[in-house]
Amino acid sequence: MQLLWIIFLSAVPVLEQKAAIPMALALGYPEVTAYVATLIGALIPAPFIILFLPMVFDFLRKFEKLGKLVDRYEANAMKRGKNIVKYELIGLFMFVAIPLPLTGVWTGSAVAAFLKLDFKKAFPTVILGAAACGLIIMFVAKGLFSLPWIHLG
Repeated sequence: MQLLWIIFLSAVPVLEQKAAIPMALALGYPEVTAYVATLIGALIPAPFIILFLPMVFDFLRKFEKLGKLVDRYEANAMKRGKNIVKYELIGLFMFVAIPLPLTGVWTGSAVAAFLKLDFKKAFPTVILGAAACGLIIMFVAKGLFSLPWIHLG
């Protein structure tokens, strides 16, 4: 049952694997279990975001106040993902892979959707980015190396 919560935690925007891997390790799960479970959880929303977010946003734009919120969210996501615009798939991979605040699967998938990147290319790139992010977080959590913006323990 706890593993389901770990999977759910890794699917939550902003938290994703950055919070779920340390939590899984703290609960005593083996590294491989923690890695695979959080990778699966982090990727659950990605295809839906890439495929359907533009349609949802187009619908919400029909309402004045919601349209303004949608435009603001899209502008913020695009600002954070400016390297994705420049480098496309390599930029998308790096954006998802590097565990910084407000980067990851959710925002990377949203930017891929806004840029109308081909799903058959964008989704595998998000998968690879999330896999790399999980490895980075795992290495940091296990003390194999440190990143100045991640403090565990």
